[in-house]
Amino acid sequence: MNGDGVILHVAGLDKFIPPFIGLVREEFKEEEHRFWLTGSLESYPTSQKDDVHVCGASIFSSVRDYAKLIWQLHAARKVMLHGLFNINVLLLLTLCPWVLSKCYWVIWGGDLYQYKSAKKSWRSRVKEPLRRFVIRRFGHLVTYIEGDVELARQWYGAKGVHHECLMYLSNVVDPSLIEAPLVKPQDGTTNILVGNSADPSNNHLEALERLLPYKDEDIKIYVPLSYGDQAHAESVIERGKAWFGEKLIPLTEFKPLDQYLEFLKTVDMAIFNHQRQQAMGNTITLLGMGKTVFMRTDVSQWSFLRNLGLEVHDVDSFSPRALEKEKRNKNSSIVGSFFSKDTLLKQYSEIFER
Repeated sequence: MNGDGVILHVAGLDKFIPPFIGLVREEFKEEEHRFWLTGSLESYPTSQKDDVHVCGASIFSSVRDYAKLIWQLHAARKVMLHGLFNINVLLLLTLCPWVLSKCYWVIWGGDLYQYKSAKKSWRSRVKEPLRRFVIRRFGHLVTYIEGDVELARQWYGAKGVHHECLMYLSNVVDPSLIEAPLVKPQDGTTNILVGNSADPSNNHLEALERLLPYKDEDIKIYVPLSYGDQAHAESVIERGKAWFGEKLIPLTEFKPLDQYLEFLKTVDMAIFNHQRQQAMGNTITLLGMGKTVFMRTDVSQWSFLRNLGLEVHDVDSFSPRALEKEKRNKNSSIVGSFFSKDTLLKQYSEIFER
């Protein structure tokens, strides 16, 4: 199938990607998009058609498939880079700098914040010059968080045009979840969510320390640890159990999205103690549901959410209190209007059609 003039999507398979492929197929002209992917289809299944190519795992197939990527990079009208983690892709982009002006970097957060750990390993020290070279030459930056664009410009000298975009369906909130925010009676158990994964950047232990003054109250603490650094997850469970006993409930099994959303309905408040932009899907959904969210004030999403008019709280001022009804309703209204599928489709239409 000829790839001339199409929009090429380059991505590592992750939980965001199969739903995104489905969205593009359903809402846009399927023949105008190609997906070049790395990773495991077994872990992140997506229906394979002619528009999807998954890089092989063997040395021979990998060399062949990266050669195919070089051809596709040149043939494509636009290149959408979903995350910037793959060192092989970085190397190819560095060797083909003339394609960078048509590249759209969809900023995930973790790829941007690799800047802070750039000197911690030899692999990072190799990748960072490549990242700096390509990022400053990208023609376009895609994210809905202005602060991440500012950091890309500050850290890497990025000059690309910023396109505001919600990026993925994980950042879209189902209207049925926010029509009537659910708040339990104040005399019931307070369910507190801490973090969103086993990534150490959640700063779990610091967050749990903030809950120690309330350990004798009627609380339950839920900690999602089903993916990420499992050695870190074990240390969080060990310390958390020592501090809170059976009140700490680690979530070590991955939940399908519909089940996870049902779980979020039972949460009263969340502590996201990340030192970088992360857990935005959780944050947006919880705010839309009328839940109380605590986060750090020195992360890029803090100013973004506050500028939208959303009521979020400083994690340094944590107390187990629910939002007042007026503020819950205001949050739900803002989330419903901004974080919608219609908004996402409009934003991608503008990007794809430029």
